[in-house]
Amino acid sequence: MSWLKPTSTKRTLFFLLLDTLLSLFSLLLSYELRFNFAVPSEYWSGFFKIFFLLLGSKLLFLHLFGQYRFTWRYYGLYEAKRLLLALLAAYGVAFVLIALGYDRFTPFPRSALLIDFFLSLLFLLAIRIAKRIWHEAARPTSYKPAAIYGVNSHTKRLIDAFNAGELPYKPIAVVEPSKESGYIAGVAIHSSLTQLPTTIQTLIVATKLSPQQLDQLTQEAKKIGIQEIKLASLTQEKIKDIEIEDLLARNPKDLDKKAIEAFVKDKRVLITGAGGSIGSELVRQCEEYGARQIIAVEMSEYNLYRLTEKHPNIAARLCDVTNKEEFERIVEECRPDIILHAAAYKHVPLAELNPRAVVLNNILGTKNVIDTAIEQEISHFVLISTDKAVNPTNVMGATKRVCELYAQNVPSKKTTICAVRFGNVLGSSGSVIPKFKEQIKKGGPITVTHPEITRYFMLTSEACQLVLQAGAIAKGKEIFILDMGKPVKIVDLAKKMMQIYNKEVPIEFIGLRPGEKLYEELLLEGAEEPTKYNSIFIAKPTPYDFLFLQKALFRLFLAKKPTQIIQQLKTIVPEFNHTPHR
Repeated sequence: MSWLKPTSTKRTLFFLLLDTLLSLFSLLLSYELRFNFAVPSEYWSGFFKIFFLLLGSKLLFLHLFGQYRFTWRYYGLYEAKRLLLALLAAYGVAFVLIALGYDRFTPFPRSALLIDFFLSLLFLLAIRIAKRIWHEAARPTSYKPAAIYGVNSHTKRLIDAFNAGELPYKPIAVVEPSKESGYIAGVAIHSSLTQLPTTIQTLIVATKLSPQQLDQLTQEAKKIGIQEIKLASLTQEKIKDIEIEDLLARNPKDLDKKAIEAFVKDKRVLITGAGGSIGSELVRQCEEYGARQIIAVEMSEYNLYRLTEKHPNIAARLCDVTNKEEFERIVEECRPDIILHAAAYKHVPLAELNPRAVVLNNILGTKNVIDTAIEQEISHFVLISTDKAVNPTNVMGATKRVCELYAQNVPSKKTTICAVRFGNVLGSSGSVIPKFKEQIKKGGPITVTHPEITRYFMLTSEACQLVLQAGAIAKGKEIFILDMGKPVKIVDLAKKMMQIYNKEVPIEFIGLRPGEKLYEELLLEGAEEPTKYNSIFIAKPTPYDFLFLQKALFRLFLAKKPTQIIQQLKTIVPEFNHTPHR
């Protein structure tokens, strides 16, 4: 029944009632002990005056010192110290009030108040730690021995979580390189992993480490036979498996949140492809940075439905951007200040099999959105591009390069247009990481196209923040390139994932897919120009005869056969070196 369900209000009322009864009992016992269980009758006359004075003072200071806001099962030394301070303050105030109104309380045994102080401390403390003792006694008898890496408040919480029966790992050692020895909550501290007992198979990381530090720690732990590595949340006691994303995260140091907030806050932001990996993260970021309204444009009903479940306050619009008339109607209705264009077909092998669909969605869709933004004088337009647009070898990359050329060369007076180019985002739909996870889970093999293939990687959240940051500094017609760090060898990525998930499976090389490169380029040769941010660069502009581009696009949209489409793309993008379908 709902009235039996525990709540903070019910817990507070429970302790108020319990503290009142215990206070009454402790004062009665104090009187009895003071007079050896033979209290003279005249001393009872002021008993309840003393009791209500003490009770009021105690309840007030117990409340002020947080004794009705704690989590019962985690009541520890800090809360016990607060209880002692609350009682010292309460009895101090009571003694002063009794002294000021001494005649009203006489006769009373003054030494009984001192006895009552110690009895109250004992009783109130005992009832508060009772549930913790019960939980610790009832914790599971089967658990895995573990070591915690890092000494801080989270270390203590993890140990407390095990004692409360909420963690299936028993911390029997703590590793802290900056300390030679010592103890925390009764658990020994060691200065290195090599000092750990051999029975430990799990390492729980409870401190913030960079991806490089975490990778190094993982390597060291595996060398000494530790099988599992977990990450403790720094905001709660739960732990999670270490993921490859934790090791590949870029964590850009020059992220300018103030610039992003100034760009987004109180603005109406329209996001196309809002249900995709990049689009949905842009929705989340814009919401976080205080956008006045978010208009989510998406052609997939299911993706848009899922997005509205997570973000119920967005303006959801079902629309295919190749339908310019419908898109114009949405822009006229919502009047956005910023358009972030993330709608695109991105899967290289599928694009090779469906070139016309990709040309229409990627190029015609982008043209429609840019033209609408210019016609309706939208303040800012940001195109999401890809490293595959550089010296493209596949249809998808070529279409994105055409989009960049259109964005750079279309005449616009009142709309600031820019593009942002980056590589693979970790864990996005269709990316290699979720595919490898599934293959490892099934026992392999992991399918890698080529032993030497490399790719750039970045967290979706990091990429989207830098997209917004680039949009904030855009002056018009730039192609911004995000610093993706060093490229990662895909076969090494597969091996590292096997190591993390503690499962060895075979690797099978299946050959490059149609249109696929061994490596991706983020910049055209000699095109790098710095910005005030180390994580963002600008590609050298590519001047293009816009009239010629318009005519070429007209012919491209009319082309239906794959060979005609490829030829028209090569006409627009001379560096397009198509790798034909095998």
